[in-house]
Amino acid sequence: MHKETHVKSSETIRDIVIGMSDGLTVPFALAAGLSGAVNSSSIVMTAGIAEIVAGSIAMGLGGFLAGRTEADHYNSELKREYEEVDRVPEQEKAEVREVFADFGISQELQFQIAEEMAKDKDKWVDFMMRYELGLEQPQENRATKSALTIGASYVVGGIIPLSPYVFIGNSTVALYYSCAITLICLFVFGYFKSKLTGQEPLSGAIKVVVIGTLAAAAAFGMAKLINGN
Repeated sequence: MHKETHVKSSETIRDIVIGMSDGLTVPFALAAGLSGAVNSSSIVMTAGIAEIVAGSIAMGLGGFLAGRTEADHYNSELKREYEEVDRVPEQEKAEVREVFADFGISQELQFQIAEEMAKDKDKWVDFMMRYELGLEQPQENRATKSALTIGASYVVGGIIPLSPYVFIGNSTVALYYSCAITLICLFVFGYFKSKLTGQEPLSGAIKVVVIGTLAAAAAFGMAKLINGN
């Protein structure tokens, strides 16, 4: 028996990817830049932790606002659809027929389906939301869950590049270990992210590593340039 396999990236996975992606890259670039300017790992740690706190809050808030906007938009369109099936039912039936016409359904069957669907207002409106407007009902408490997931993922990602600075006092030496650990994590993260989204895993992993490397190198180089080193 043929078994189809499709990758289905849930909204939670998407939020983890968003949080981890920035969490690994931004604090890594910050730590690299500071390592090019100061020799104290404690300074890098202090600035890095401050950035992780601020970044996780900002990212989480962004996720919350996006979730609320999505829910508000859905509810607004839902209300409008209910009003339209009451006010202009024949027009809404015509829109149902248009949807099925695109599937190649005969005109006679289009009318039958539209009339049958109009008998249940809730299912009728749900159909219009999905197939006319392309909107799915957001999960309950989606905005809060998104904010917490993105924020927590950012913190987890940000701790990784900063971890060597906890054990190594010299920031330059700590940077070497940070680069090694973070690039490995970026590769693994990029590999699985690409696999989940249906892309070529190795290519996706390399792209993520290159982006992280360029960001860190630019920050490090700029710090050295400003300090005149």
